[in-house]
Amino acid sequence: MYYYALALLGSPLEPLTYHAQTPLVIGSEVEATLSNRNMRGVIIAQCEEPAFTTQAIGEITSFFYSDPQIRSAQFMAEYYGCSLGEALNLFVPFLYSLTEQVPCACSYNPVNITLSESQLKALDFIRSHKVSLLFGDTGAGKSEIYMSRMDEVLSEGKRALLLLPEISLTPQMETRFCNHFGSAVVLWHSKMTPKQKKVTLEKIYDGSAHIIVGPRSALFLPIRDLGLIVVDEEHDESYKSSSRPRYNARDMAVYIGTLLKIPVVLGSATPSLTSYAKYPFFRLRGGYFDSKRTFVFEPSIEALTQSIDNRVMENFEKAHQAIVFIPTRANFKYTVCDACGYHVECPFCSVGMSQHKNSRALKCHYCNYTEVVPKVCPKCQSGALRTARLGTAEAVEHFGKLSENLRVQQFDRDIITTQNKLIKVLEAFNKHEIDLLVGTQMLSKGHDYHDITLAVVMGIDNLLSQSDYRAREKALSLLVQIAGRSGRKQNATVIVQSFNESFFRSYLDDYEKFLIDELRIRDGRYPPSKKLSRLLYAHKNGIKAKSEMERALQQIEQMANVQIVGYGASPIEKIADKYRFQILLRSDKSTDLIRAIKHVKSPLCEIDMDPIEFT
Repeated sequence: MYYYALALLGSPLEPLTYHAQTPLVIGSEVEATLSNRNMRGVIIAQCEEPAFTTQAIGEITSFFYSDPQIRSAQFMAEYYGCSLGEALNLFVPFLYSLTEQVPCACSYNPVNITLSESQLKALDFIRSHKVSLLFGDTGAGKSEIYMSRMDEVLSEGKRALLLLPEISLTPQMETRFCNHFGSAVVLWHSKMTPKQKKVTLEKIYDGSAHIIVGPRSALFLPIRDLGLIVVDEEHDESYKSSSRPRYNARDMAVYIGTLLKIPVVLGSATPSLTSYAKYPFFRLRGGYFDSKRTFVFEPSIEALTQSIDNRVMENFEKAHQAIVFIPTRANFKYTVCDACGYHVECPFCSVGMSQHKNSRALKCHYCNYTEVVPKVCPKCQSGALRTARLGTAEAVEHFGKLSENLRVQQFDRDIITTQNKLIKVLEAFNKHEIDLLVGTQMLSKGHDYHDITLAVVMGIDNLLSQSDYRAREKALSLLVQIAGRSGRKQNATVIVQSFNESFFRSYLDDYEKFLIDELRIRDGRYPPSKKLSRLLYAHKNGIKAKSEMERALQQIEQMANVQIVGYGASPIEKIADKYRFQILLRSDKSTDLIRAIKHVKSPLCEIDMDPIEFT
């Protein structure tokens, strides 16, 4: 009899002991039973016969997890405070039955890429570092450097992985890479159909896929002979998972690259302060085209003003294109009663519900609860309901009334629900079939719009005033990214609605100056000089969640090298009908935080290491 520790995929339990009649290979995926449920697990290690009765391992599947995959999952479980089964469940296993792979020798005819002198220096820089940061202005040609480095990696018989923040970056990047590498490129993302994923996986398994492009989930694909990982727009928050396990794909890419002993390249026009402080970087300045952007600040609250209307129409009459950024995609953020002050909240979350005009509904953006827009106030029965905060749908309607010839398109996740819709809108915009795009953060996600001469940025002060130590970084980065969508081929004007002109103007032309100043401000208090962890307690019984938090507080207070920054009810106290309490911890070393977290482990507690949101 042979005994093995099994990590059950997706289970929060620690590895369990099972037995088999014959020797099994570590990493094999097998079937197992737990409480009369059929599950799949991964053999982690062989172990001694336990004192208790064990269950037999079931059928052995045709899949296995490689040693680097298991080691990466073990690190993730240790660092991010999840189970090994939850971490392994992120990975796509390798296929046992495939014994022969297509040699990694691409049969493509690469288009020669002519790099500038500064691009050649940047290429040489990333060649000479295991982990490097390509700090390049928007339009400076980072993609060409990526492709040149990939050419070199493929010529060595290796494969390359390109991570993008999210699916919205994929279409144009896909076209650019397919034009260069041909059928050697495959895509992977959550909007793919099961059939599309099957075809892509077959190409990855047989080795005909040489360059894999996708968001954070692509990091866990079974890629043999991986020789390079590129993390584009490395600053983007979508690399951080918002659910358990709350990993950061950028940091995991660096870990996996180190494990595999392959280079990792991080790229951004507005790099995160952590990456800037931690990794060697090359500063790539200037854009490909010699154009300028003029910033005009309008000290105003988030509102569509006459001056904005005039600018939009002037731009339209010159046959130029424009974009308008609004920080919320819903038609309005809150529905408020003027008679009694009541604002309509989600019955399961302690947040106001957002009004979506197109669907004529109120929707909670935390639990997705939806209800019809009320005609009278639910509290006082008054009909004096109004909505507060501008949204994309209302802005589209507003601009459409300025001229019947002005072609306006809403550009957010309410409208762009599929990959095909995204491709169609971008193609229409680049063909000048759309004059004005009105959207949310999707506008900043790296799309190439060559003929935008006007960008309007609204609501940026809302970001700057958030109760978040990264508020300055988030606001400035977003402004730079959105402004960078304009002025690619010709001069552009960027209108910014803000009462904080002095702050933004100080750094618009020198983001590195901001990073240097911000490092000094955060030193000794926040990352990157300190490590943070958030302990989130949630339960339908609020008293139970609170008592668990208080129990943890008493234990942590006795620990050395760990500081309690704050604790109490979460800013959003209830989500999905669960009451939420949290503790924010700070330390010089992540090992001290991990030790403290293990000491107060609780089934009600979710660990958020290196948190980026605090609601």
